[in-house]
Amino acid sequence: MMGLLAVLLTAAGVALAGDKQPARVALPVIKIEKGEKCVEPTAEMRRNHMNLISHQRDRTVHDGIRTVKHSLKNCVDCHASPKTNSVLGKDGFCESCHAYAAVRMDCFECHSSAPRKAASAPLAERRAP
Repeated sequence: MMGLLAVLLTAAGVALAGDKQPARVALPVIKIEKGEKCVEPTAEMRRNHMNLISHQRDRTVHDGIRTVKHSLKNCVDCHASPKTNSVLGKDGFCESCHAYAAVRMDCFECHSSAPRKAASAPLAERRAP
């Protein structure tokens, strides 16, 4: 009986002190560096951004339909840190959330994690003959 009472008191003490102790995992850094707001509501992006990016990928790669709204490039352009010019790193927009959620992020094995500067020459002029 005393053991059960000790467990209950310990659990109650931990629950009451919950706000006073630092989190075991650092909270993600969530900033929109450019633009007024995201292309979708915050709750929608937190829950479904991976589906939007995958759907965009399928439309682009499989169907040849290229749009900007849910493109990974568009995400990076708005969320890259002006200090590091990247969404990666300890305080990077993408990496900080993925570390917090313990989710593997492999987008940037192929794609750039930094915004690309607009080329001065039109695409047709940059292509090799």
